[in-house]
Amino acid sequence: MKTNGQVLDLFVDLQKEPYDWKKDVIVNKPKLLEEIDEALKNEEVGLVRRKVYSIYSIIDYPKSDNIGLLNIDRNGDTAVLKKGPLLEELKQVQEAHTIERAKYYLERLKKGVTEIKTSKINDINLNRWKEYTDIITDSLWILDKRDTSGAHMGWYWGNFIPQIPHQLMMRYTKKGDWVIDAFVGSGTTLIECKRLGRNGIGIELNPEVARKAKELTKKEGNVNNVTTEVITADSRKVNLQETLNKHKISKVQLTIMHPPYHNIIKFSRNPNDLSNARSVEDFTKMFADVIDNVTPYLENGRYLGIVIGDKYSQGKWIPLGFYLMNEVLKRNFSLKGIIVKNFEETRGKRNQKDLWKYRALVGGFYIFKHEYILLFKKEGEIDVIVK
Repeated sequence: MKTNGQVLDLFVDLQKEPYDWKKDVIVNKPKLLEEIDEALKNEEVGLVRRKVYSIYSIIDYPKSDNIGLLNIDRNGDTAVLKKGPLLEELKQVQEAHTIERAKYYLERLKKGVTEIKTSKINDINLNRWKEYTDIITDSLWILDKRDTSGAHMGWYWGNFIPQIPHQLMMRYTKKGDWVIDAFVGSGTTLIECKRLGRNGIGIELNPEVARKAKELTKKEGNVNNVTTEVITADSRKVNLQETLNKHKISKVQLTIMHPPYHNIIKFSRNPNDLSNARSVEDFTKMFADVIDNVTPYLENGRYLGIVIGDKYSQGKWIPLGFYLMNEVLKRNFSLKGIIVKNFEETRGKRNQKDLWKYRALVGGFYIFKHEYILLFKKEGEIDVIVK
């Protein structure tokens, strides 16, 4: 066991040196709670600070040589905590100016170890919210590059990056929930469903693309034993009730849509393809038909995410995103967020940055560097879903 002086030195080192925020620390849970309770008995902030020094011995740190609370029986009652948030909690206790604030932080730490607090729509433990550093809560998403791990591939022109469905599922679904992607394309959403333990249904108009999506989805492991299905059909007309009946469900918990950005990319020659709509008005109407056909199967109180970009036509900016947003708002949905996501280049503009800058200067326009993730909540009484 370390002496008080050695533990104090450890505390000082932890404040000075960088540490791995996401690193897991396995601690003896009863011992940790005992130390917290002992600290809470004090009525002077200085005594609480002194007592907290001993709690620092739970940190798996190179200079601590497995001291104190880390010296545990691996078969006993343990807790897995993230090093960074744990250090921050203890640091706040140390820096508290009043006994009330010090005890507040200690009680919060205790709750994080002993209680799980989640909402109805996700598995995020709000008592340990600081640990979720990978979940984005800002309305501006700066993502450097697409995730190409596992079965994810960037072969399909116009597919979105896996981080988008990943973020939406982490925020708005629980494990075992059902997700529908009405424009599944290469299967990005379904691959993320398998990774995160969500069941997924994807709809794709193009038979060849649907076939490749099925192949890619199968390549991703299924450690969570979930169901994924690709339906080759028109999202405006497909009978989803038959599919849901087959899986013995009545509603899904998240709907994702990443339609074509009108005619920027022609995905097929099929007249039912939104990329072949004769006008922006027709495109908007065709998309509205998708909304009317798919969203009745979305559970009330759950979320719809639409990924869409704008376009230029005849020298004018065409705000496709806002046209589609207005269509959704005509239905029983409320707008929960407009997220702006960056993108650096498209295949059509790759290696042509100077040319596009010249064109922008001549034409008086700006080069697109963003797209939208429009987030809606379906209104109405919360459905009681039997699974």
